[in-house]
Amino acid sequence: QVQLVESGGGLVQVGGSLRLSCAASGLTFNLYAMAWFRQDPGKEREFVAAVTQSGDTTYYTESAKGRFTIFRDNAKNMVYLQMNSLKPEDTAVYYCATNPLRTLARSYYVEPRYYNYWGQGTQVTVSS
Repeated sequence: QVQLVESGGGLVQVGGSLRLSCAASGLTFNLYAMAWFRQDPGKEREFVAAVTQSGDTTYYTESAKGRFTIFRDNAKNMVYLQMNSLKPEDTAVYYCATNPLRTLARSYYVEPRYYNYWGQGTQVTVSS
């Protein structure tokens, strides 16, 4: 049984930092690209960042570039999202997800429909 468990969310002030973690089990972790999405109530799930199976290539949404860093530890079956310079618009539930595709085409990483397993999410709230 595949499980993805996110942690590290919380309440932080504008300009602060958080590191989200996602622990994966029940799968061969290094066969999957990993990503972080976020969702506000009443809005569609939004791509934030993705990392390929090897960890060598990353993708970010424009608003995350320069502020967020995604990285993975295949030995620990973990993926992380380091978030710096947080803004109120970063407030959302953050989800990690797995993508079985092996591709360098960005379009396959930004769409939720290409992801087959999802965690339950962790709330991030940025207060001004």
